[in-house]
Amino acid sequence: MPLDAEFVKECFYLPEGLLIDEVLEVDVEESRILARMPTHADLPITRSQKVHPVLHPRHVSGGLMIHMTGVAGMVHAYYVLGLRHSDGWVGYGGAIHKGRFKSLAPPGEPILIDCRATKVRRREKSVVVRYDLRFTQDDTEVYRGDQTAMWMKVES
Repeated sequence: MPLDAEFVKECFYLPEGLLIDEVLEVDVEESRILARMPTHADLPITRSQKVHPVLHPRHVSGGLMIHMTGVAGMVHAYYVLGLRHSDGWVGYGGAIHKGRFKSLAPPGEPILIDCRATKVRRREKSVVVRYDLRFTQDDTEVYRGDQTAMWMKVES
C-alpha cells in the first residue's frame, strides 16, 4: 500500500526523511512489516560520495541504512503495535546488538526492508521491541540487523 497521509503525519520525519515509498506487507500476527526504499544516486550521503568505479563505487551508505532501521521501526510501531505520536508515543533506537553490511547496494533497484519483532515487552507507558531486520536488493542481502528500540508514552 502506498504511504497513507495519516501514517506520514504521525512520523517523526518529514516525508523526504522517510525514504520509503510503499509499505508492501503488514502481518500483525507475525509482528512483521515489509517496506520498499527506492535507491538513486541523489540519496542523502550517497550523493556526497567520492566515487571510484572499482575502489569505491556509488552505493547506499551504511549510515543511511541504519537510519532506515529506525524508519522500519516507525512503520512497525504504527501498523503492528498501534502506537501513535499524536497519543504521546515516541520511540528511540536503544541498541544495535548485531549489524552486518553484507553487500554494497548500488543505486537502481529498490531495497526491501523486512522488519520483524522477535520480542515485545509492553508496559503501561513503555514498549521495548527487539527487531530482526533484513534488507535485500534484487534478492541480495545487503544488511542484517538485530536491534532494540524503546517506545515511551510521554504526557504533555
